[in-house]
Amino acid sequence: MRILFLCHSFNSLSQRLFVELRQRGHDVSVEFDINDAVAIEAVRLFSPDLIVAPFLKRAIPQAIWREHVCLVVHPGPPGDRGPAALDWAILNGEREWGVTVLQAAEEMDAGLIWAWRRFAMRDARKSSLYRNEVTEAACAAVLEAIEKFSDRNFEPVPLESISGAKDVWRGPARQADRAIDWERDDTRTVLRKINSADGMPGLRTRLFGEEVFIFNATAAKRLPAGVPGKVVARCGGALAVATSDGAVWIGHAKRIGDKQVKLPARHVFAEKAVGLPEHAGPDSIRYEERGGVGFLHFPFYNGAMGTEACKRLLAAYETAVAGPARVLVLMGGPDHWSNGLDLNLIEAASSPAEESWRNINAIDDLAEAIVRTTDKYVIAAVGGNAGAGGVFLARAADEVWMRRGVVLNPHYKDMGNLYGSELWTYLLPRHAGEDNARRITQARLPMGAEEALSLGLANEAIGCGHDAFAGEVEARATALAARDDLAGLILAKANRRARDEAGKPLAEYRVEELSRMRRNFFGFDPSYHVARYNFVHKVAKSRTPVTIARHRETLGQGPARRAAS
Repeated sequence: MRILFLCHSFNSLSQRLFVELRQRGHDVSVEFDINDAVAIEAVRLFSPDLIVAPFLKRAIPQAIWREHVCLVVHPGPPGDRGPAALDWAILNGEREWGVTVLQAAEEMDAGLIWAWRRFAMRDARKSSLYRNEVTEAACAAVLEAIEKFSDRNFEPVPLESISGAKDVWRGPARQADRAIDWERDDTRTVLRKINSADGMPGLRTRLFGEEVFIFNATAAKRLPAGVPGKVVARCGGALAVATSDGAVWIGHAKRIGDKQVKLPARHVFAEKAVGLPEHAGPDSIRYEERGGVGFLHFPFYNGAMGTEACKRLLAAYETAVAGPARVLVLMGGPDHWSNGLDLNLIEAASSPAEESWRNINAIDDLAEAIVRTTDKYVIAAVGGNAGAGGVFLARAADEVWMRRGVVLNPHYKDMGNLYGSELWTYLLPRHAGEDNARRITQARLPMGAEEALSLGLANEAIGCGHDAFAGEVEARATALAARDDLAGLILAKANRRARDEAGKPLAEYRVEELSRMRRNFFGFDPSYHVARYNFVHKVAKSRTPVTIARHRETLGQGPARRAAS
């Protein structure tokens, strides 16, 4: 089936659906919702059997939905309507929520219903709920709707026919709707309000007397009482703010203004935070050993690994290697395994080129340490999405165990044609072969577990939900540690490493990669710096990349496209 996606952007849900539908043999093309003319042109060029809107911020043009079946993915249960469904679900403390696939019609979110799914809510950030529960429910509902679309006898149903569903319209969630009253709100309420705005737009409040947006909050424990609303402690990049009954750690903040960047909260208030007491808080790196296995967790916010984060992770890894466990598992985080460079910290640096150079070298130090570990068996357990250098950092391990449902973006080129490092020129040909290595780095497309397995980017695909992944990995890793032939596996990898080193030293691969990266950072071509700026500041794209807009592969810059630029 020919399916056209109309999207505000190619976000995590859109990518997951793209992967799932292509895996099932559908011909999928994507168009960003830039304006009506561009969308109408895309429909004309692709002549789709079906149009799916996984992530839109405005209504589909009438000229399209009157002539084509358009299925809209709404992150709310049947009857919920409005542009901030998940925000309100978190704010209102809903214990159950859902996703509805409905047909575009005159009235927003009021069309006939094709499929829906419900799920239990977690006390979690909006971005985490969206990336996990919403995405899983949306995939199941969209696949059901497409199956029904193939059945020409199926008729979608009106809301009134669904038992218990009520028509409820909720407008945008404004800052006033989730404003924190520090004097009265308890910790649970404060967290719920911040979680409702995490990712975008952030919650607006005052810290140190200055208005900022805050993100990435967790409950603080064992902190002395403080004046509600006052910053009372620091830990790593986080700041603790007192509530009416305790405190919360604020992981990230952003000053008000068009050119401001979301950064670790302590970085934003570097001077004002100097005199604060240090307290144990939300550590983004944690190591534990059980059953002869060491588990290294590093749930960095949005999977970004800045220079200092990489150095701390390397130190933790070296400590793990020095321990008794013969099997080490690199767990990453539940939402993201790793996305490589911390582009926000780079953008905010006094010299982004110099900080880029420091950051890539710090990641390379970690990748090299993993590759050179010859007395342990190392597993990368990829339970959350990974992109760019994060994918190849995982491939530095002896095996990659990937949860089905995870999406990988194993390419750098969309970030201004970055060459990339993390020893990929050694790791990809070794695990995937020369042909697949070229295919992986040139395709610029997201991929799922099945494709990763076929290309050599993963060794196992584990079919379970995100909440069960850690337990499944532990069971498999514990069994691996107990195997009689583990010593033989470790010896074989050590011998392989020695042969590879004799053939071409690892240092040569690194020098060659970094010489290309240096040109990206310091050369005459500004593409990387422009792409990074646009990514960090969320500059809307003026066109859809041809890599995903297949209907434009043989088309020049048409009139509608030029008008949108």
